[in-house]
Amino acid sequence: MIYFDNAATSWPKPPGVAAAMAECLSEAGGNPGRSGHRLSVAAARIVEDAREGLAALFGADDPSRIVFAPNATHALNLALYGLLRPRDRVVTTGIEHNSVMRPLRHLETRGVEVVVVPCGSDGSLDVQKVEQALQRGARLLVTTHASNVSGAIVPIAELAAVARKHGALYLVDAAQTAGSAPIDVGALGLDLMAFTGHKGLLGPTGTGGLYVRDGVSLTPLVRGGTGSESAYEIQPEFMPDMFESGTLNVAGIAGLATATRFLADLGVEAVQAHERQLAAHFMTEAAAVSGITLYGSGEATERCGIVSFTLADASPSEVGLLLDESFGIMARTGLHCAPAAHRTLGTFPAGTVRFSFGWFNTSSEVDTAVEALRQIAAWSANGAMTSPGHRVTEAQS
Repeated sequence: MIYFDNAATSWPKPPGVAAAMAECLSEAGGNPGRSGHRLSVAAARIVEDAREGLAALFGADDPSRIVFAPNATHALNLALYGLLRPRDRVVTTGIEHNSVMRPLRHLETRGVEVVVVPCGSDGSLDVQKVEQALQRGARLLVTTHASNVSGAIVPIAELAAVARKHGALYLVDAAQTAGSAPIDVGALGLDLMAFTGHKGLLGPTGTGGLYVRDGVSLTPLVRGGTGSESAYEIQPEFMPDMFESGTLNVAGIAGLATATRFLADLGVEAVQAHERQLAAHFMTEAAAVSGITLYGSGEATERCGIVSFTLADASPSEVGLLLDESFGIMARTGLHCAPAAHRTLGTFPAGTVRFSFGWFNTSSEVDTAVEALRQIAAWSANGAMTSPGHRVTEAQS
């Protein structure tokens, strides 16, 4: 089996992640911050160790500025609903994931003005166009760090400077880059950054969080028990407790902490270089496949380890099914929860086939996938793609 769906969730996980989760459940099964007994203290230590590891990985001086959440979607909702009010103006781009666009479209019904800056047909973003939108005033700029469809890298350092110049806060959706691209929130000047644990950070699902710069004020999305200031019926107003109501996914966080240490030892720069090399290798070899269209920039430095493509005379879903059934290659097909990005690329509504490479993928797997696409392209040209049973027969012939 070849797994090329790391943009959805990374697989496999690093050695020790599953063991750390099992050990947490067996040795530190208490509720962090809720009791003074040893199991509760052990659970709290796991959470804080993970928080410190993530802060170090992201260049955050104060670990308390890292708020745990179930995923990047929850973290983005916390930031967007915690900041924006009726008559506020928010600027975003034409390649955003629905985790940004759906909350914004809902906030639009509440009187928030949403401005979408169009991107190039390759998914690239013109900083000057963003600045022009910000010149009219805005409460917030929110962009992805890398498109989950085209793989295009967004110049977040330049955007942070432009946002600061025009008095806007800047929220980055790092779902596709946290753990697979170097991010220093302090050096970049980011105000908020949402991340997920189960993609580039190589941790388990159900983990993620939000970095909140000191001085940025948010309204909590959820209120309830935090284990702190329990004598009061109002929400605590200090970090990170004010945003972490309810029991955290301690076992998942234990796995995430182990994955974070793996990445710290490995070096995120090494991961980025490896994924870019695989993407570049695939694009070079796949360009010779008959009928293929590759989307996004051809420059490795302008993209992450994501490549979307289509084959002539074959639907993305059909290609994806063939890759799985006939070649054991796992890919994602369709709109990838990002219809705005597909409209930008001109691939709406059918979508694309997406290969997303990770640390554990190899160049030989890329070569195998390219050969599979050559065969599928030939079947498509010959009109042989009719049914799963027929596809298997063709693959074996």
